[in-house]
Amino acid sequence: MLDTHSKIAVVGAGVIGASWAALFLANGFKVVATDPGEGAEGRLRGWVDAYWPALEKLGLAPGASKDNLSFTADLAEAVKGAAFIQENGPERLDVKHAMLATMEAAAPVDAIIASSTSGLKVSDIQAGARHPERIVLGHPFNPPHLIPLVEVGGGAHASPENVDKAMRFYASVGKKPIRVGKEVVGHIANRLQVALWREAISLVERGVATVEDIDTAISYGPGLRWALLGPFLNLHASGGPGGITHVLEHIGPAQREWARDLGAYPETDDYIAPIAKGVDEELKGYDFARTLAQRDELLVELLAAKSKATQIP
Repeated sequence: MLDTHSKIAVVGAGVIGASWAALFLANGFKVVATDPGEGAEGRLRGWVDAYWPALEKLGLAPGASKDNLSFTADLAEAVKGAAFIQENGPERLDVKHAMLATMEAAAPVDAIIASSTSGLKVSDIQAGARHPERIVLGHPFNPPHLIPLVEVGGGAHASPENVDKAMRFYASVGKKPIRVGKEVVGHIANRLQVALWREAISLVERGVATVEDIDTAISYGPGLRWALLGPFLNLHASGGPGGITHVLEHIGPAQREWARDLGAYPETDDYIAPIAKGVDEELKGYDFARTLAQRDELLVELLAAKSKATQIP
């Protein structure tokens, strides 16, 4: 496990990179961030300032300070001496391979390089690397400084030891890491989201529900339970003494019938305009920036409450 004397490099200082940087800072690490974009440092520091109050409410590690953040536009300089590198570059293999070539030439040979890629296979990212055994998947959910989930995988070439090391490090900074056992595009949670979005879009297109109805159905229905227990444990709770075995035996035939009626993801972009119009209608009268701020405030309260619950997995 890394100690707070270890240097953490954050490569790519957009929204995701800045959120990662804030999380590492809150855990007492010294963080060096890098991004070639004009004005990147100012945006990064602004985001970290904005994220800091929520992290203070969740609890800062001893020695945690925003002053432990430094910035350089030089990628090689940023990763020099780093024990852990969180890469947040564009979702393009050519860009990631170019960055990796620079990082591998400058970083210590035993430094873990974790990619935040939301859908690329880490095996494809590892291709051509000098030390692919230390390149792992480290996919967060937005915003990473608040949402605990991180998906970790080793692809074809990362060593089990380095995957384990990444899992332990993420857990040490308050993340809830899960291991991707078999590589698939989109990893795990994004695929689950796409399955839901596919049917949500279909229900709107078929006139079954409005965009607002769908959001209400999830946020005031199963979403409330899913924030506490996952889909399998919620099914288990629905089965009474017989648990998940009973409930699946009972509703399985109906669910198979419903599954056959599920919609397919649209093959063209014609669906985008009516969905966007529905979102606009749903947000009438709301300040969406304030809505997101309140979302984050409630997330902090929920996470604090979950941390005190000893029987919630």
